[in-house]
Amino acid sequence: MSEYRIAERCHVLPTPAGAFHAVSSDKDEPARRLLLALLAAEQSPLLSVPQACRWSGLKNQDEVLELLYRMQELGWLQGEAESRPAPAGALEDVLPALLAALSGDSAASGKALLADAHGFCLARHGYTHETAEEVSALGADLLALHGRHGGLLNHNLGLPGGAWALVDAAGNSALGFWPLHIGGQHFLLAITGVPHFNQPDFVDLVWVLNKRYHALEKPAVAALRRGAGN
Repeated sequence: MSEYRIAERCHVLPTPAGAFHAVSSDKDEPARRLLLALLAAEQSPLLSVPQACRWSGLKNQDEVLELLYRMQELGWLQGEAESRPAPAGALEDVLPALLAALSGDSAASGKALLADAHGFCLARHGYTHETAEEVSALGADLLALHGRHGGLLNHNLGLPGGAWALVDAAGNSALGFWPLHIGGQHFLLAITGVPHFNQPDFVDLVWVLNKRYHALEKPAVAALRRGAGN
Protein backbone atom coordinates (compact mmCIF):
# COMPACT_ATOMS: atom_id res chain seq x y z
CA MET A 1 0.00 0.00 0.00
CA SER A 2 1.25 3.48 -0.85
CA GLU A 3 2.64 5.69 1.92
CA TYR A 4 0.98 8.77 0.38
CA ARG A 5 -2.32 10.23 1.58
CA ILE A 6 -4.56 12.93 0.08
CA ALA A 7 -5.28 15.96 2.27
CA GLU A 8 -8.90 16.20 3.38
CA ARG A 9 -11.26 18.67 1.71
CA CYS A 10 -8.64 19.77 -0.81
CA HIS A 11 -9.85 21.43 -3.99
CA VAL A 12 -7.26 20.95 -6.72
CA LEU A 13 -6.31 22.95 -9.79
CA PRO A 14 -3.21 23.06 -12.03
CA THR A 15 -0.55 25.66 -11.28
CA PRO A 16 0.67 27.86 -14.15
CA ALA A 17 3.47 25.31 -14.70
CA GLY A 18 0.91 22.50 -14.71
CA ALA A 19 -1.31 24.32 -17.19
CA PHE A 20 1.71 24.89 -19.43
CA HIS A 21 2.62 21.20 -19.30
CA ALA A 22 -0.95 20.24 -20.14
CA VAL A 23 -0.98 22.20 -23.40
CA SER A 24 2.67 22.27 -24.45
CA SER A 25 2.29 18.97 -26.32
CA ASP A 26 -0.42 16.63 -27.54
CA LYS A 27 1.12 13.53 -25.98
CA ASP A 28 -1.46 11.31 -24.29
CA GLU A 29 -0.17 10.42 -20.82
CA PRO A 30 -1.72 10.20 -17.31
CA ALA A 31 -0.46 13.53 -15.94
CA ARG A 32 -1.65 15.46 -18.95
CA ARG A 33 -5.02 13.67 -18.94
CA LEU A 34 -5.50 14.60 -15.28
CA LEU A 35 -4.54 18.24 -15.81
CA LEU A 36 -6.83 18.64 -18.81
CA ALA A 37 -9.71 16.99 -16.95
CA LEU A 38 -9.33 19.53 -14.14
CA LEU A 39 -9.27 22.35 -16.68
CA ALA A 40 -12.52 21.16 -18.23
CA ALA A 41 -14.50 21.62 -14.99
CA GLU A 42 -16.78 24.47 -14.02
CA GLN A 43 -14.91 24.81 -10.72
CA SER A 44 -11.88 23.30 -9.01
CA PRO A 45 -13.10 19.94 -7.64
CA LEU A 46 -12.39 18.06 -4.46
CA LEU A 47 -9.50 15.66 -4.88
CA SER A 48 -10.04 11.99 -4.16
CA VAL A 49 -8.30 8.78 -5.21
CA PRO A 50 -11.26 7.43 -7.22
CA GLN A 51 -11.65 10.74 -9.06
CA ALA A 52 -7.91 10.96 -9.76
CA CYS A 53 -8.02 7.42 -11.19
CA ARG A 54 -10.83 8.39 -13.56
CA TRP A 55 -9.17 11.66 -14.61
CA SER A 56 -5.75 10.09 -15.25
CA GLY A 57 -6.95 6.78 -16.68
CA LEU A 58 -4.93 4.84 -14.09
CA LYS A 59 -6.67 1.94 -12.34
CA ASN A 60 -4.19 1.20 -9.57
CA GLN A 61 -4.62 3.46 -6.52
CA ASP A 62 -0.95 3.26 -5.55
CA GLU A 63 0.02 4.36 -9.07
CA VAL A 64 -2.30 7.34 -9.00
CA LEU A 65 -1.03 8.41 -5.57
CA GLU A 66 2.54 8.19 -6.87
CA LEU A 67 1.47 10.27 -9.87
CA LEU A 68 -0.14 12.94 -7.66
CA TYR A 69 2.97 13.11 -5.48
CA ARG A 70 5.24 13.45 -8.50
CA MET A 71 3.03 16.18 -9.99
CA GLN A 72 3.05 18.01 -6.66
CA GLU A 73 6.85 17.79 -6.49
CA LEU A 74 7.08 19.19 -10.03
CA GLY A 75 4.85 22.10 -9.03
CA TRP A 76 2.02 21.16 -11.41
CA LEU A 77 -0.82 21.01 -8.87
CA GLN A 78 -2.10 23.37 -6.21
CA GLY A 79 -4.63 22.64 -3.48
CA GLU A 80 -6.98 25.12 -1.82
CA ALA A 81 -9.55 24.92 0.95
CA GLU A 82 -12.21 26.63 -1.14
CA SER A 83 -13.35 25.81 -4.65
CA ARG A 84 -12.41 28.27 -7.39
CA PRO A 85 -14.85 28.86 -10.27
CA ALA A 86 -13.79 28.79 -13.89
CA PRO A 87 -13.56 32.19 -15.64
CA ALA A 88 -17.01 33.25 -16.80
CA GLY A 89 -18.00 35.04 -19.99
CA ALA A 90 -17.67 34.73 -23.73
CA LEU A 91 -14.19 34.15 -25.18
CA GLU A 92 -14.19 37.46 -27.02
CA ASP A 93 -14.81 39.24 -23.72
CA VAL A 94 -12.41 37.23 -21.53
CA LEU A 95 -9.37 36.68 -23.75
CA PRO A 96 -8.14 40.30 -24.29
CA ALA A 97 -7.72 40.97 -20.56
CA LEU A 98 -5.90 37.67 -20.06
CA LEU A 99 -3.58 38.42 -22.98
CA ALA A 100 -2.85 41.85 -21.51
CA ALA A 101 -1.78 40.25 -18.22
CA LEU A 102 0.55 37.81 -20.02
CA SER A 103 2.15 40.35 -22.35
CA GLY A 104 5.82 41.13 -21.97
CA ASP A 105 5.53 44.67 -20.71
CA SER A 106 2.92 46.53 -18.70
CA ALA A 107 -0.74 45.99 -19.48
CA ALA A 108 -0.74 49.38 -21.18
CA SER A 109 2.18 48.79 -23.54
CA GLY A 110 2.49 45.00 -23.86
CA LYS A 111 1.48 43.11 -26.98
CA ALA A 112 0.03 39.63 -27.23
CA LEU A 113 -2.37 37.66 -29.40
CA LEU A 114 -3.97 34.25 -29.71
CA ALA A 115 -4.38 32.65 -33.14
CA ASP A 116 -5.42 29.29 -34.50
CA ALA A 117 -3.29 26.93 -36.57
CA HIS A 118 -4.59 28.47 -39.79
CA GLY A 119 -3.37 31.95 -38.91
CA PHE A 120 -6.73 33.40 -37.84
CA CYS A 121 -6.40 35.84 -34.95
CA LEU A 122 -8.89 35.02 -32.19
CA ALA A 123 -7.98 37.81 -29.76
CA ARG A 124 -5.31 40.47 -29.43
CA HIS A 125 -3.92 43.09 -27.07
CA GLY A 126 -1.62 45.92 -28.11
CA TYR A 127 -1.29 44.93 -31.78
CA THR A 128 -3.14 46.81 -34.48
CA HIS A 129 -5.62 44.76 -36.48
CA GLU A 130 -3.34 44.62 -39.54
CA THR A 131 -0.23 43.67 -37.54
CA ALA A 132 -2.14 41.02 -35.61
CA GLU A 133 -3.21 39.40 -38.88
CA GLU A 134 0.38 39.32 -40.13
CA VAL A 135 1.80 37.99 -36.83
CA SER A 136 -0.91 35.31 -36.77
CA ALA A 137 0.02 34.24 -40.31
CA LEU A 138 3.68 34.11 -39.30
CA GLY A 139 2.76 31.92 -36.34
CA ALA A 140 0.87 29.49 -38.57
CA ASP A 141 3.96 29.20 -40.80
CA LEU A 142 6.10 28.46 -37.74
CA LEU A 143 3.69 25.74 -36.61
CA ALA A 144 3.96 24.14 -40.03
CA LEU A 145 7.76 24.50 -39.96
CA HIS A 146 7.96 22.81 -36.57
CA GLY A 147 5.69 20.06 -37.84
CA ARG A 148 8.21 19.29 -40.57
CA HIS A 149 11.31 19.47 -38.37
CA GLY A 150 9.95 18.52 -34.93
CA GLY A 151 11.60 15.10 -35.08
CA LEU A 152 15.03 16.66 -35.45
CA LEU A 153 14.48 19.28 -32.74
CA ASN A 154 12.64 17.19 -30.15
CA HIS A 155 14.39 13.84 -30.61
CA ASN A 156 17.73 14.08 -32.43
CA LEU A 157 18.75 17.34 -30.73
CA GLY A 158 16.85 16.67 -27.50
CA LEU A 159 15.11 20.06 -27.48
CA PRO A 160 11.61 19.56 -26.05
CA GLY A 161 8.68 21.81 -26.86
CA GLY A 162 7.65 23.71 -29.95
CA ALA A 163 8.11 27.37 -29.03
CA TRP A 164 9.93 29.71 -31.42
CA ALA A 165 11.32 33.19 -30.79
CA LEU A 166 13.03 36.12 -32.42
CA VAL A 167 15.85 36.99 -30.01
CA ASP A 168 18.18 39.91 -29.47
CA ALA A 169 21.99 39.76 -29.20
CA ALA A 170 21.75 38.68 -25.56
CA GLY A 171 19.36 35.85 -26.37
CA ASN A 172 16.30 37.56 -24.91
CA SER A 173 13.01 37.03 -26.70
CA ALA A 174 11.81 40.03 -28.68
CA LEU A 175 8.86 38.14 -30.18
CA GLY A 176 7.92 34.64 -29.07
CA PHE A 177 5.43 32.02 -30.28
CA TRP A 178 4.11 29.26 -28.04
CA PRO A 179 1.87 26.47 -29.40
CA LEU A 180 -1.08 25.40 -27.24
CA HIS A 181 -2.48 21.90 -27.88
CA ILE A 182 -6.10 21.76 -26.75
CA GLY A 183 -8.79 19.25 -27.61
CA GLY A 184 -7.10 18.03 -30.78
CA GLN A 185 -6.63 21.59 -32.01
CA HIS A 186 -3.53 23.77 -32.12
CA PHE A 187 -3.45 27.41 -31.10
CA LEU A 188 -0.58 29.85 -31.01
CA LEU A 189 0.18 32.41 -28.34
CA ALA A 190 2.40 35.25 -29.59
CA ILE A 191 3.93 37.78 -27.19
CA THR A 192 6.23 40.74 -27.77
CA GLY A 193 8.86 40.84 -25.03
CA VAL A 194 9.26 38.57 -22.02
CA PRO A 195 6.09 36.53 -21.29
CA HIS A 196 4.52 36.47 -17.84
CA PHE A 197 3.25 32.89 -17.72
CA ASN A 198 3.85 32.20 -14.03
CA GLN A 199 0.59 33.69 -12.76
CA PRO A 200 -3.08 32.68 -12.42
CA ASP A 201 -4.00 34.47 -15.67
CA PHE A 202 -2.21 31.77 -17.68
CA VAL A 203 -4.20 29.07 -15.89
CA ASP A 204 -7.38 31.02 -16.68
CA LEU A 205 -6.39 31.31 -20.35
CA VAL A 206 -5.88 27.57 -20.68
CA TRP A 207 -9.02 26.95 -18.61
CA VAL A 208 -11.37 28.96 -20.83
CA LEU A 209 -9.88 27.48 -24.01
CA ASN A 210 -9.97 23.93 -22.71
CA LYS A 211 -13.58 24.25 -21.53
CA ARG A 212 -14.51 25.49 -24.99
CA TYR A 213 -12.49 23.12 -27.19
CA HIS A 214 -11.66 20.01 -25.14
CA ALA A 215 -13.74 16.90 -25.95
CA LEU A 216 -16.18 17.15 -23.03
CA GLU A 217 -17.82 13.83 -23.86
CA LYS A 218 -14.73 11.97 -22.63
CA PRO A 219 -15.53 9.74 -19.62
CA ALA A 220 -12.93 11.40 -17.38
CA VAL A 221 -14.49 14.82 -17.92
CA ALA A 222 -18.02 13.50 -17.47
CA ALA A 223 -17.00 11.98 -14.14
CA LEU A 224 -15.36 15.24 -13.15
CA ARG A 225 -18.53 17.20 -13.85
CA ARG A 226 -20.60 14.76 -11.76
CA GLY A 227 -18.19 14.92 -8.82
CA ALA A 228 -17.22 18.61 -8.87
CA GLY A 229 -19.69 19.60 -6.21
CA ASN A 230 -19.05 16.73 -3.79
